[in-house]
Amino acid sequence: MKTNLLFTLLLMITSSFALQSQEYRVITSVESIVSSGLGRSRIINALEDKDYKEYTSVQTEEDNTRNKSKRSDIRVKNFEETKLLNFFNLGGIRFQNIAANDALLTSMINDMTTNGWELAFVTSAVESDGGKSDGQGIFVTRYIFKK
Repeated sequence: MKTNLLFTLLLMITSSFALQSQEYRVITSVESIVSSGLGRSRIINALEDKDYKEYTSVQTEEDNTRNKSKRSDIRVKNFEETKLLNFFNLGGIRFQNIAANDALLTSMINDMTTNGWELAFVTSAVESDGGKSDGQGIFVTRYIFKK
């Protein structure tokens, strides 16, 4: 009888931990692929939370409820900005810069995991140079952590 009670209690405690919701955090790196090293590269980490529901409106045929918030309300004014090096300089692609950025990103990921976060997903996108008349471009990576 005591064994069954102990087992039931242990099962209840274990399942209560499993039902706890997870928390996510997104950190973004933006690395410039602008020629001549003129771009800006950064790791961005928002230091304040936003509730997406405050900026969401419902669009249906029956109801056209508009959210009254302004675009400026969405902006996050408190964030960390860590400098990264650009992929290019006047001499072309700089592999030392890529290695330096990798070292900084590794440090950031290690710090997050030390603080109890688990790297869950990584997603990247590129807006690259479109030819002679387009010297612009960025490489964006989103690191999604959970705990």
